[in-house]
Amino acid sequence: MARLFGTDGVRGLANAELTPELALSLAASAARVLAAHDRSHRPIAVVGRDPRASGEMLEAAVVAGLASAGADVLRLGVLPTPAVAHLVGALDADLGVMISASHNPMPDNGIKLFAAGGHKLPDGIEDEIEAGLSSAVVRPTGSGVGRVSDVSDALDRYIEHLLSATPHPLAGLKLVVDCANGASSVAAPEAYRRAGAEVVALHAEPDGININEHCGSNHPDLLRAAVVEHGADLGIAHDGDADRCVAVDAAGELVDGDQIMAVLALALADEGELVKDTLVATVMSNLGLHLAMKANGISVVTTAVGDRYVLEELRASGLALGGEQSGHVVLPAHATTGDGLLTALRLMARMAATGKPLAELAAVMNRLPQVLVNVPVADKAAVAASVEVRDAVGEVEAELGEEGRVLLRPSGTEQLVRVMVEAPSPATAQAAADRLAGVVSAAS
Repeated sequence: MARLFGTDGVRGLANAELTPELALSLAASAARVLAAHDRSHRPIAVVGRDPRASGEMLEAAVVAGLASAGADVLRLGVLPTPAVAHLVGALDADLGVMISASHNPMPDNGIKLFAAGGHKLPDGIEDEIEAGLSSAVVRPTGSGVGRVSDVSDALDRYIEHLLSATPHPLAGLKLVVDCANGASSVAAPEAYRRAGAEVVALHAEPDGININEHCGSNHPDLLRAAVVEHGADLGIAHDGDADRCVAVDAAGELVDGDQIMAVLALALADEGELVKDTLVATVMSNLGLHLAMKANGISVVTTAVGDRYVLEELRASGLALGGEQSGHVVLPAHATTGDGLLTALRLMARMAATGKPLAELAAVMNRLPQVLVNVPVADKAAVAASVEVRDAVGEVEAELGEEGRVLLRPSGTEQLVRVMVEAPSPATAQAAADRLAGVVSAAS
């Protein structure tokens, strides 16, 4: 049987795969597991959600499950995922629950759990929670049943936290923010205005149905046009739960997560805050990031794809900055998870402090052309063991030298091998990727 928890909680088609019954059972099991690990007090859980329609239904189920297991519940309402993570710690809660499917389409939803302090749950605790779904339990009654209340100042608490982590006022900056009709629709414009910027809000009218619909960080074209139309200094695009951020410069050119990390790494280095002069990125980050950091005396540690692996490395090594090309950026001194609003504020603070436009700051990194080919295969293991594939990869790597990179990665969910090539020109990258794709296909 497949593991219920993925790399980012439990996700599925709401009311079909992710049912209210499953949400209730999952929440109750989480409360019981945490109570078993610490019997010194009655557990407290905070619950937030994004504005997609199914969130109302799943929130009710999660709250009921937690209270039925004896946990007191603090409802936060619609807030970004990083706000929920922050408030777990700020409210001294034992558990945080965020109901969101992030950048996924509206019909999907998900349940993400945070441990005390706002950190992601360890795999072992997730396994205990999953095992508890099938266990017979005796539910508390009378005064043992959990109580439920609302946190009326949850948004203000989160924005105050963001402002305290913003090192320079944003006066003089004009931005367009695309909120993806998601969880940041109120929080992002308010935070940026209170930091001093002039703000034009785009896709900030969620109706439960339009989240991520042709907008947000996965669809930045409308934002690019709006930045130029409004004569803004930059644009910021969030996803549905606002744990990621991509940017657009004044000319409408996209600035991705790798470029944002490059800008923030240099900012932290200038302030003496880039621990061990090291950045954490995944294997999918562009080679241009590695070359830019090397040129500036900064090391890059690479992890597997997934923000949880970035987080694990940051915590294990005590480092100050990490993230993904997609725009998940983590600043552990201020957040326990990727925070798109915090990332945007720090990026704009760098612009304001230096007086430089975003395009000039982002130019520290030359993004190499990248080609990704998904190759259907009959047997991923055969490809991994193939001498022909290994030799072909070695030949391409030798041809590219330090000016290119090859990555072959089996899909975790499909019979695919992903062939990624970076090279000085699009034609060189495409030719090398197509050549390797042919070898991979033959080897399977």
